[in-house]
Amino acid sequence: MFMRFEEYATASMLGEPDSPPRLDGKLFFTNRWERDVFGLALSLAKAGCFEWEDFRQCLIASIARWETMECANQPRWDYYERFLEALVSVIESSGVLSRAELERVLTARKTASAIAS
Repeated sequence: MFMRFEEYATASMLGEPDSPPRLDGKLFFTNRWERDVFGLALSLAKAGCFEWEDFRQCLIASIARWETMECANQPRWDYYERFLEALVSVIESSGVLSRAELERVLTARKTASAIAS
């Protein structure tokens, strides 16, 4: 059976600790940036910039770090913030972008979010 990469990637997360939020069985995004970062991760993995499983392991580690924080210091739970943290980590470790390039991209994202608010 032939399966598109996107279907494989999202199906591989079902029932796992890194499974994305769903509503009525479909991926659920509250904000546009969440959908964009999800699509970016899929596109980069599909293009061979990193292995999807490497990304998933970074995501699981990001979620675990959040879970082990003291409640007083713990930011509110946001799956896609953990997702973005994992994506940044795997992009940097794979050498797709340097730390400086990543910081420029993230700064631009924060600026665009602030303007949109």
